[in-house]
Amino acid sequence: MGSVVVVGSQWGDEGKGKIVDWLSERADVIVRFQGGHNAGHTLVIDGKTYKLSLLPSGVVRPGKLSVIGNGVVLDTKALLGEIAAIREKGVDVGPHNLKVSETVPLILSVHRDLDRLREAASAAGAIGTTGRGIGPAYEDKVGRRAIRLADVDDLDTLSGRIDRLLAHHNALRLGLGAEPVSHAAILEELEAARPVLAYADATWRTLREARREGLDILFEGAQGAMLDIDHGTYPFVTSSNTVAGQAAAGSGIGPSSLGRTLGITKAYTTRVGNGPFPTEQANEIGERMGERGAEFGTVTGRKRRCGWFDAVMVRQAVEAGGIDGLALTKLDVLDGFDELKVCVAYELDGERIDRLPADAARQARVRPIYETVKGWSGSTRGARTWGELPAEAVKYVRHVEELVGAPVAMLSTSPDRIDTILVDDPFRG
Repeated sequence: MGSVVVVGSQWGDEGKGKIVDWLSERADVIVRFQGGHNAGHTLVIDGKTYKLSLLPSGVVRPGKLSVIGNGVVLDTKALLGEIAAIREKGVDVGPHNLKVSETVPLILSVHRDLDRLREAASAAGAIGTTGRGIGPAYEDKVGRRAIRLADVDDLDTLSGRIDRLLAHHNALRLGLGAEPVSHAAILEELEAARPVLAYADATWRTLREARREGLDILFEGAQGAMLDIDHGTYPFVTSSNTVAGQAAAGSGIGPSSLGRTLGITKAYTTRVGNGPFPTEQANEIGERMGERGAEFGTVTGRKRRCGWFDAVMVRQAVEAGGIDGLALTKLDVLDGFDELKVCVAYELDGERIDRLPADAARQARVRPIYETVKGWSGSTRGARTWGELPAEAVKYVRHVEELVGAPVAMLSTSPDRIDTILVDDPFRG
């Protein structure tokens, strides 16, 4: 039996959708273990495009079991809408192939409202959230006032849980100049969430049974390592742990069962929203990367900031996140550059350093130290073997491996899933 954890090694948007889809064809069970509907994957299968935010990528493939683990925060309206959308495209989704942890905390209107109210009140200090209520829902989980999926079916205690939730949120709303929310309004939302109970499951037990049966399990993360609540560019991060270790806590499976960790890594660097970005190219180079790479967020549509490859950041993600190998994506975007730059260290207040500082003030002050490498005039787009790649492109990939301390296990050369060079099968390597 093989298990693979897929995580992003940068600031998200590394092209996980294609790689996860490629791997999900080989897996039996696909598990989402953190995040919410603030991040998305785009899959293109047989000419059909699927945009998924909550559903694990394997749901579009027959014969696969998809699991939404306890580490996710769940907007039931968004989930039901996503299910309806892919059913319209002919995908079979039901309790037989989709299981949702009965302990997932629910995202409600008060969470979405609080997200937007805080961002508006923060003005220039705004973090740049998606406004989907992810952070406030995680706050309520940690504060032990969240309403979880199983609670929706527990009518004896539901009223008291709503009162506890509103005691907190209405006080905040008052301070932020918003009207209080009624008990009846929340109860109505929870009534509308009841169809999701059909998918509720003790998913930790389901995964244990899958392991006993020798099934291959793929753990699918959202966002990227530099958005991790502990290891990322705090406070410009998401509200959950995005590194591989969260796959165990967020699914209810033991860490010894996680297998290998594959870090999805873009051949250059992008970021959506606010926060430090040492190698950003707010110029013609960045515009060229953005246009060629179609750099717009799957969920928000926001334009991504683009820049040169940051080997310091990816090496830090590899070391802190336990990444065993890389899936290098969007190499074709770099076709035609006469020369490429790679950040190999930072300069901070006159000193050369080899890691991203922990505090926001110093993160904002670091400056990249670049190596310049030769580009290539030939095309890598659509290549499926090493022999089809220009020699300089191969050298670039090898240099990335050396700088970040992890081998490239997979190489993606276009959005099409078949344009992939497999070096080392993560399930069998």
